Amino acid sequence: MQTKKQSLIESFSNVTVGFVITMVSLHIIFQVLGIENNSGKNMIITIYLTVLSILRNYFIRRYFNQKPD
Repeated sequence: MQTKKQSLIESFSNVTVGFVITMVSLHIIFQVLGIENNSGKNMIITIYLTVLSILRNYFIRRYFNQKPD
């Protein structure tokens, strides 16, 4: 079983990788779809999705750590 701190560290590690993937993916998909693309908008979208991802990962991990086998 993980501690709360370990769960948080795992979530941040997972989301850090996701952050980089999202920044690159947004750049690619916006170009493919013909959507105006700039780094500022990409950063705002990525930060928003990152915060949601951290919260989602943390709470799901905590739920499954508390759930009896």
